[in-house]
Amino acid sequence: MSAERETVVGVMDALDLTVDAHVHTGFAAGRDAVGVVTSAADAAGLTALTFADQAGPDTAWLSVYADSVRRAQRRTEMRLRLAAEVEVVRPDGWLALPPDPSSLDAFSVAVSALPLPTGLFGPREVRAMLSAGTITAGQVAESLVTAVIRGLERASRYAPAQLARPLCLIAQVGLDEAVLTPDLIAALAATCRETGTVVEISEAWRSPSPRVVALLRAAEVALAPASDARYAAEVGRWQYLRRV
Repeated sequence: MSAERETVVGVMDALDLTVDAHVHTGFAAGRDAVGVVTSAADAAGLTALTFADQAGPDTAWLSVYADSVRRAQRRTEMRLRLAAEVEVVRPDGWLALPPDPSSLDAFSVAVSALPLPTGLFGPREVRAMLSAGTITAGQVAESLVTAVIRGLERASRYAPAQLARPLCLIAQVGLDEAVLTPDLIAALAATCRETGTVVEISEAWRSPSPRVVALLRAAEVALAPASDARYAAEVGRWQYLRRV
């Protein structure tokens, strides 16, 4: 494990809660400026912070975003990293990447809708499909994990990858997480190890569950605390993480 990776995720046996691997700012889904978020992280006693605002093909502010993080870095001893949260939008792992990701230190890969051969389906649509019997719980789980795996493989070709709010779509569509079988989690874990992907444990989304965290930890997958904070006051504040 490189020195940089240690800075980001801490040790394997215990989460380093002085690290926050995913925060948002006013550039996208957040509410506060980069400098305000950085000051809040300093006040919370953090040693490393990853900015991971949502970005996609229409994003035109990455260079300004990068400049803001570089300016903030000059005013803090924390290690600041610049990432972008990107969505998997096809079953083959195709990512909705921003036009010029060259300034990014990492991709935070998310799956907010289920990619199927017939299209991209949000939680409400998937619940309707389950109710109608046009898809089974097992098919949802397998399709989701497969898309995540392929997305991580694709993302890691360009930059170090993180997995955002892992598999939370399962709960959003009303399924019991038991549909995430040990074999599916093992396949995901193998991909994370092979690609060097860090799995975020999200405070805001309470994801993944303690069971999945235990399976990933047993499989020696790198894990990182992630507040997914949209407000500066939420950065580096842990409740779910401490229980996990």
